[in-house]
Amino acid sequence: MKFLSSISMTILAASAAFTTCAQEYPGNAPVMAVVPFAAGGPTDKVAREVTAIMSKHLKAQIVIENVGGAGGTIGARKVASARNDGHTVLIHHIGMSTAPALYRKLGFDPLEDFEMVGEIADVPMVLLGNKNLPPQDFKELLPYIQSNASNLFMANAGIGSASHLCGLLFMSAIGKQLGTVPYKGTAPALTDLIGGQVNLMCDQTTNVSGQIKAGVVKPYIAMQSARIDAFRDIPAASEQGLPGIEVKIWHAMYAPKGTPADVVAKLSAALQAAVEDPSFRKKMEDLGAQAATADRATPSSLRKHLSNEINKWTPVIRAAGVYAD
Repeated sequence: MKFLSSISMTILAASAAFTTCAQEYPGNAPVMAVVPFAAGGPTDKVAREVTAIMSKHLKAQIVIENVGGAGGTIGARKVASARNDGHTVLIHHIGMSTAPALYRKLGFDPLEDFEMVGEIADVPMVLLGNKNLPPQDFKELLPYIQSNASNLFMANAGIGSASHLCGLLFMSAIGKQLGTVPYKGTAPALTDLIGGQVNLMCDQTTNVSGQIKAGVVKPYIAMQSARIDAFRDIPAASEQGLPGIEVKIWHAMYAPKGTPADVVAKLSAALQAAVEDPSFRKKMEDLGAQAATADRATPSSLRKHLSNEINKWTPVIRAAGVYAD
């Protein structure tokens, strides 16, 4: 009996140890980071850089899964309905704040159906032109647009994309409506801009830094109130008579609603360490982007920022009368 009792105690102890180990997040299972856009795009680039560093701090592999389509809403819905054990997260951009106004049947509530993890980085937008477009700078571009608006076309990466939103704000600021050409992603839109099939496009510096440096596109203005450190030659919108223009494409991380608070805290701590990592900050700087500070890579900061951004973009989108099914 004593022998059997000893065996039972050993089994119980082993079982308890296994349960404790299994409950320690993240354990041996990888974390899936859903990026709701195509591989190689600007959000994907930010996601791969930050998760590579987060993996070291979590001591677990973070695997990127690209789930594109419908302006990022398909990937977001996937995460909203995923198991809330911390092994599925979402890395999304400003689209989380614009989707409620853009989509009649969104299928999720950005503020209610996710746990906030934290902000990652801000990416400036630049207004670009085909290199053969006659105006050499923005001072020449503005009157050129006024005289040729009906013959000019602005590309974007699809309804609700960052480039689409930036274009809406630009056209609103100058009081002229240009023809818009939506594409299925930034890559084909940029290809046609370079090829001359379209005339203008807003895009993130993380996506076009190489093309700007190579001179295959013509940068006219940075869509913000200050110049971009990595591209000091590009004037800011505020310098060119467009005050109040501020389009930074911010990126952030989310977990499904109900993810345990201690798991969210571990994810956020790893994110905070990653955004403060010198190699990540340098990589973002080289791309013309700016890594978030540790105090922004927190759940409370992201919740406040997301709420403010929803309030900022909803009237802009509704005034433009733009909707996506």
